[in-house]
Amino acid sequence: MNRPRWDLEKLYAERQRVQNILEENLGAIECDSGNAEVQRKNIKECVLDTIRDLVCKVEKRVRKPWITQEMISKMDERRKWKTVNTEEGKRNYRRLKKRIEKIHRKCQKGIS
Repeated sequence: MNRPRWDLEKLYAERQRVQNILEENLGAIECDSGNAEVQRKNIKECVLDTIRDLVCKVEKRVRKPWITQEMISKMDERRKWKTVNTEEGKRNYRRLKKRIEKIHRKCQKGIS
């Protein structure tokens, strides 16, 4: 299962605000039911909703400095066409692959 990566710096910066809102939201949850699984699920949803509202997810971190956002978007688009088994799908996949390679060579020349 792919878990979201939260922006921990923002969470630590707004720690007090997040804590106050979380305590308020957790206080509103009904804990009268005897089922522990339902209580755990309610608490988990409350925490996730609060963090989702206050703390953003971290964007994909690029490990190589020469990879641009344009390259990442082209790679994502190419990944979508990879599983399409039609002539058009193969053509689009090859076209995007060549475009990514061209951008890659251009960026590598710029670094060297």
